[in-house]
Amino acid sequence: MSTAQKPERTLIASNKKARHDYTVLKTYEAGIVLAGTEVKSLREGRASLVDAFAQERDGELMLYGLHIAEYGYGTWTNHAPRRTRKLLLHRVEIDRIREKLRDGGFTLVPLSMYFSNGWAKVELALARGRKSYDKRQALAERDAQREIARELGRRLKGRPQRRG
Repeated sequence: MSTAQKPERTLIASNKKARHDYTVLKTYEAGIVLAGTEVKSLREGRASLVDAFAQERDGELMLYGLHIAEYGYGTWTNHAPRRTRKLLLHRVEIDRIREKLRDGGFTLVPLSMYFSNGWAKVELALARGRKSYDKRQALAERDAQREIARELGRRLKGRPQRRG
């Protein structure tokens, strides 16, 4: 009998602000087409998803604004840090995403970048932008949930309630 192994995931970069600025509706795991020096730079953890976004171009999904720093030991073969990179998904997934994007109000935002069993992957989110009042409301809800969890933990442990 073979034992099922959990896929190894090594986080390279994450876009923490994306979950604050957008309401995530669905996530996708996409492969990414990279040059050799880009992979070496990613293994050093030198990537930034801050201004990155994905769009459909000629029936394919492309990732714009992803910054992968030049490889320190690279020569003339080094890559351009902010070049456009092709995303790899199944045709059915691409068609569904294109349909949603054409309906309007949606955008494709990269949430994180990681190595999965040696392959570079990007976690993409089909998301809708939040207004400033939505962001404040989400923060208030998160704080309330955190306070509820703390209080519940105190009661379960039998500790007296803190006053303050």
